[in-house]
Amino acid sequence: MDVRAQFAMVMNLEKCIGCHTCSVTCKNMWANRKGTEYMWWNNVETKPGTGFPGSWEDQEKYKGGWEKRADGLKLKLGGKTKLFTRIFYNPDQPSMKNYYEPWTYNYSHLINAPDSKTQPTARAVSQITGEYMEIENGPNWDDDLSGSSKYASNDPNLDDREKKLLKELESVFMFYLPRICNHCVNPACVAACPSGAIYKRGEDGIVLVDQEKCKSWRYCVSACPYKKVYFNWNTVKSEKCIFCYPRTENGESTICSKSCVGKIRNLGVILYDADAFAKAMDSEDNDLIEAFKQAILDPNDENNIKAAESSGINAEWLKAASNSPVYTYIKELEIALPLHPEFRTFPSVFYVPPLSPVMAAAEAHEEIPSDADLRIPVKYLSKLFSAGSESVIEGVLKRLLLIRKYMRAKGLDEKAKLDEITDNSLLTKEQIEKAHRLFTQAKPDERFVLPQTFRAEAGEPYENQGLTGLGIKGKKGLRK
Repeated sequence: MDVRAQFAMVMNLEKCIGCHTCSVTCKNMWANRKGTEYMWWNNVETKPGTGFPGSWEDQEKYKGGWEKRADGLKLKLGGKTKLFTRIFYNPDQPSMKNYYEPWTYNYSHLINAPDSKTQPTARAVSQITGEYMEIENGPNWDDDLSGSSKYASNDPNLDDREKKLLKELESVFMFYLPRICNHCVNPACVAACPSGAIYKRGEDGIVLVDQEKCKSWRYCVSACPYKKVYFNWNTVKSEKCIFCYPRTENGESTICSKSCVGKIRNLGVILYDADAFAKAMDSEDNDLIEAFKQAILDPNDENNIKAAESSGINAEWLKAASNSPVYTYIKELEIALPLHPEFRTFPSVFYVPPLSPVMAAAEAHEEIPSDADLRIPVKYLSKLFSAGSESVIEGVLKRLLLIRKYMRAKGLDEKAKLDEITDNSLLTKEQIEKAHRLFTQAKPDERFVLPQTFRAEAGEPYENQGLTGLGIKGKKGLRK
């Protein structure tokens, strides 16, 4: 058993209100420099929709992620020979039209405009050409437009029948999907980089770009199926979300989590067996979720603790893993799933699928409603979170409904119903109470459980920023 530790995040889509506060704070902290105008390390999308960059989920177009072949996993982008022939022209890379042309406004005109009969206006000015421009696209251009024929109809997760249903008012649905780099366990961007500039830290699993080594090939942009690696045209280097490592190394939450209005984000440590993951990656699509979950280890199991200690994971990290809300969501409650597991990168960011819009129908049924009664189709959610396995989504929705029913009965003091609801149910009373607390009342130290190992072992991280990468340089992280 090869035990490793990984920072991970869970986002509860039940609670996301699409306010974009996470995106703005992340942008202000990390991507407010020249060359980063179009970069949104954190963005919030409306689903169904095309997202940012447009149609990023369409891997027939972008060739991102891995694909399962008879001889094992291969980059969908192609092998070394194919990559070499595309050094100077790679048609699989997204272009500016897939993102948007960044702009600012001519604010000085509001002050310096000559006297006129009409109010002066601040016209949009391209940050690329400096010329006036008409705004035609943006990072959240399809915000709240899930029923539109232009955006929802181009969602690659919808088939033709579902697209037709979306045009009927009673069938329209939407929810928000915040996205960051997934800091994958099996990152395609790392495998595709010819320079070895992108690396996954052994101590915490954060994926970073070494700015000194980056040679501007941009294969990382193509290979990432989530399109969360960007190219800085000013520095001519690739950049991406860094999981706020100057903060997380101090045991502080990421800035997107800290600023989240809806408190939808949870941070923690998970332990996984790298050997089991190697087998999980080769599973059939319908078995991927279960194989992934099997590779995540119980941090309270004595055998796992001993194996982790022999791998060099120290007591503070083991304590953080033991109290991890992420582990609770994924393994104990079984209500958090990765985004597009069929890309086979195994993301470290998980999502609790949304249930809110189906409550009216759900309350009218003893069990989970049929597909026809659900406002958000199970089939659609399965394409996002379970590689098409509808039974996985049904299991998660049943658990979420169970929590709702139990807490409602408790709130109405219907004591007789409590036992009835939990008899032979998927969750125990203790698990339901634990889930309810995480959903509604958990304090920051319960939602964000991160170790502070690096302060003790590497000195003052902020002073070391830019000098050692804030990792423990010269040794393989916390592993012996």
